[in-house]
Amino acid sequence: VQLQASGGGLVQAGGSLRLSCAASGHTFSGYPVGWFRQAPGKEREFVAVISWTGGRTYYADSVKGRFTISRDNGDNAKNTVYLQMNSLKPEDTAVYYCAAGVTAAGGTFNSVEYWGQGTLVTVSS
Repeated sequence: VQLQASGGGLVQAGGSLRLSCAASGHTFSGYPVGWFRQAPGKEREFVAVISWTGGRTYYADSVKGRFTISRDNGDNAKNTVYLQMNSLKPEDTAVYYCAAGVTAAGGTFNSVEYWGQGTLVTVSS
């Protein structure tokens, strides 16, 4: 599965962005899909994940109430997962990565089958 993330950019604090993750070469069929981020000088961290059906979502505490993950499964050839980010803060600045086959191991979502390339989100104060 090849994943293509897009939608990053520069935004002021309090603003919004929507990231998209599309699959190519294969569909997202059957995979939970999530977002991770890596800020400069920090380790990559979990942000959000959504089940294949879209019926279950989980978020990192740092983004709960501000970020929403969703997916469009209407056409298996064009599965897309979104991350709507509202009330952005400077500490949200990071490279955001989408990932497929995200599962929990040891109490955290840190098992990933496929990684996409990142998209940079910069939040200015």
